[in-house]
Amino acid sequence: MTLQREESNADPAGESWQEEPPFPVVPERNFAAQRLTLYALLVAAIVLPCVYVVVTAFTDYHARVADASDLVARNARVAEEHALKVFDLNVTLNERIVDLLDDLDAAAIRRESATIHQRLRTISSSYQQVAAASVFGSDGRLLATSRTWPAPDISVADRDDFGGLRAGQQIEQISRVMVGRVAGEQVFNTAVARRTASGKFDGIVSIALRPAYFGAFYRELIGDNPSVSLGLSRSDGEVLAWYPPRPPERMALAASSPLREAYVEGRRSGVVKMVSGLDNQLKIVAFRRVGAYPVYVSSGYPIATIWSAWWKHLSVLALSIFAPCVVLWGVIAQSLRRLATEEDAWERWQAEASMRRSIESAYRQARKMEALGNLVGSVAHDFNNLLMIVSTNVQIARRRGAPGLDRELTAMERALKSGQSLTRQLLGVARKQPLRSEIIAIGRWVPAGRELLRASLGAKVALNVEVAPDVWAIRVDPAELELALINIAVNARDAMPNGGTFTVRADNVRFRHEDGFPITGEFVQIMLEDNGSGMSSDVLGRAFEPLFTTKPKGMGTGLGLPQVFAFCERAGGLATIDSAIGAGTAVRLYLPRAAGAPGAAVAEEQAAAGEADGLRVLLVEDNEEVAAGTEALLTMMGHHVTYVFNADTAATVLEAARADAATDFPFDVVLSDIHMPGQMNGIDLAEMLQRFEPHIPVILVTGYAEELDRARQMGARVLSKPFDIALLDSLLRAIRERVDATRDMHAARSSDR
Repeated sequence: MTLQREESNADPAGESWQEEPPFPVVPERNFAAQRLTLYALLVAAIVLPCVYVVVTAFTDYHARVADASDLVARNARVAEEHALKVFDLNVTLNERIVDLLDDLDAAAIRRESATIHQRLRTISSSYQQVAAASVFGSDGRLLATSRTWPAPDISVADRDDFGGLRAGQQIEQISRVMVGRVAGEQVFNTAVARRTASGKFDGIVSIALRPAYFGAFYRELIGDNPSVSLGLSRSDGEVLAWYPPRPPERMALAASSPLREAYVEGRRSGVVKMVSGLDNQLKIVAFRRVGAYPVYVSSGYPIATIWSAWWKHLSVLALSIFAPCVVLWGVIAQSLRRLATEEDAWERWQAEASMRRSIESAYRQARKMEALGNLVGSVAHDFNNLLMIVSTNVQIARRRGAPGLDRELTAMERALKSGQSLTRQLLGVARKQPLRSEIIAIGRWVPAGRELLRASLGAKVALNVEVAPDVWAIRVDPAELELALINIAVNARDAMPNGGTFTVRADNVRFRHEDGFPITGEFVQIMLEDNGSGMSSDVLGRAFEPLFTTKPKGMGTGLGLPQVFAFCERAGGLATIDSAIGAGTAVRLYLPRAAGAPGAAVAEEQAAAGEADGLRVLLVEDNEEVAAGTEALLTMMGHHVTYVFNADTAATVLEAARADAATDFPFDVVLSDIHMPGQMNGIDLAEMLQRFEPHIPVILVTGYAEELDRARQMGARVLSKPFDIALLDSLLRAIRERVDATRDMHAARSSDR
């Protein structure tokens, strides 16, 4: 913000200061309307071409289907006219041959066979479709033929057409396609009966027709369109001629074919859609009956050919339509991006002045919070040291034995736990709280927390606690578990504004792989159940989502149940929730069973063993009273303690011990506070020791959470103040076992030498 001077009569000094507006006043811009217009243009540019392509594709497809139907209908009509002429001519030829024979009997025909052969040859040679003209007697024996003389000894008594005419059928008979015994090529036969003057059956006159003749005509009719098919078939489905050619085994219509059904029904013509039994293609088929003959012509057009041509046309159409549209879409998208950029710049321009004021206010608030955090952290650190002094002295009194003071010591331990809880809350405000896992006996811990839960539930809600007598212990952060129960209890209270019952149950469960549960093993189940209003399925599905809440503004943060879920996952377990409208809510916490701690007798034996061969401990602590209590406890455990005030002094001692090559390194373990006066802190000391004596373990003690990741990355064990002396004892026993094993190994090597 700039300031400028201007003359003023009210200012005796002749000048005053006035704030210059940070930005010129600009008119309002309706970005929403501009964006809506561009979106409308974009939608129109997408929808209209798509609608046009869809409508065009629909109409084009149906037009192609109609064209295909017209084509096959025209082909069938032409093929029918052609077949009708052939069969009419065939009838005429049969009649001429019958007249030629002039009621001759079989013996007379054989006597005149040479003359009859020449006449039959003259008649049949004039027509390409005729392969042979033959005369058969009443017994089916060949009497004369146009193909050869003398006539070979051939019988057709087994042919269907001969049998039909002999049985008295008066119509012309048409055989199936066969290799003719007389013609010697693939033919189908048309036959008429010869009868005596008295009407007695006297044989047949048969004309063999070439299917190839019909195939050649169909090929010329179809032209260069290989997709179209044309065929000639009997009314019973037997195919007589077909183009394109088909294998002989596929020369019959299927019994369930719509085309064959139409033939059986006696329909004269029509168009059907069917899967052809000749080539297994879905086709549009037009059929027509050939006059009064039991013969049909049919023409088919594959649907796949229609789809292929339609798709090619649609691809070209879509490319021609959408190519310019893509350019238009890009222009509109670029305009939207530019509009968004302009809107963002305009909003930044409008907000900059208020942002400056907000930044100043936020900076002051941040400084206050930082100061508050430092103050709370310092108070918590000093309070932790005081608690550490009291805790170590209580432990000393416990170990030395204090007859008659058990109640007093127990009261002090309860006060210590309350003080620890208060410290953790203070460190939480300062965001310097270290997480700490402890073994908790749920059987005692849950009933002891009744008052805490009652305070969270309020006076209208009744509390019911049911804990199984043999419930296992768990290893968790007590403060996190306490916070989880409080969060659930507060939610239950809000769900029961008119009162109700909140039940806490704890028991043991085991999950196996075959159970299908997400976790397996032994767990303690803590179920917290209320009979409140419950949740809908939509709310239930999002209950564990961070920042999701159904409470009114200012009544909830949406972090309660997510904290419960995260706590259970960090502990190695799981949290689930069941609820329904009007049926209440049940939250289940599954926390893994903790490994059992050693019994008192074992601990005493280990302590006795430790007294016989204690560790050499370098204790680094800036608080003399904390150091005195810790040193006394370590000494009571049988360890040898060297105390220094800070990390700088400890570094000097360690450097001197390292420089003295004549003696072994004088320490087995270093127990150090992290935050101390001087140039180095406990982590710096641990890093220095790791460089030149990496086998020496380091145990760090702190009340802060700062730099804990750095400490864990270098392998140091971290204890939070005030630490559990039993946990420290177990760490030192493990270190002593490693030291003893190393000494035994060195002793064995020395004896080998």
